[in-house]
Amino acid sequence: MNPPTSPDKLELTLSRIINAPCEKVYRAWTDSELLKQWFAPAPYTTPVAKLDVRPGGANLIVMRGPDGVDMHNRGVYLEVIPNQRLVFTDAYTEAWQPSEHPFMTVILTFEDAGNSQTKYTVRVRHWTVADCQKHEQMGFHQGWGQCADQLAALVTKG
Repeated sequence: MNPPTSPDKLELTLSRIINAPCEKVYRAWTDSELLKQWFAPAPYTTPVAKLDVRPGGANLIVMRGPDGVDMHNRGVYLEVIPNQRLVFTDAYTEAWQPSEHPFMTVILTFEDAGNSQTKYTVRVRHWTVADCQKHEQMGFHQGWGQCADQLAALVTKG
């Protein structure tokens, strides 16, 4: 039997302080109309966001590239703690159907940082070291960082 892979070889992390309360940042992840405004790194867009935000609820988020090609992302919510934590995975699709190519589990935390600010942390765990390395090479930090900036811009609007 192979020894377990250390968690740091399977996980990518990004954290930001956002100048908005946890409720606003969380809502931007759970309200489909808000999510569509910031989720994909520009010039990509998010024309579809179907969110059933509850443990066992499914989501479908479609990102559209500047070339018009759609990327369908399906998943299931594993944990939902309003204004504090969201966990979802692409290992399953709607109705707990196993996906053909599970890639990641996303753990989002929203922590009160004082002064109506949120410490927003994204942790993405992968099934294999190769998947983690592939995600990093695809531009995880740049892409998720740009999306975090777009999220922050949305929730700090007057």
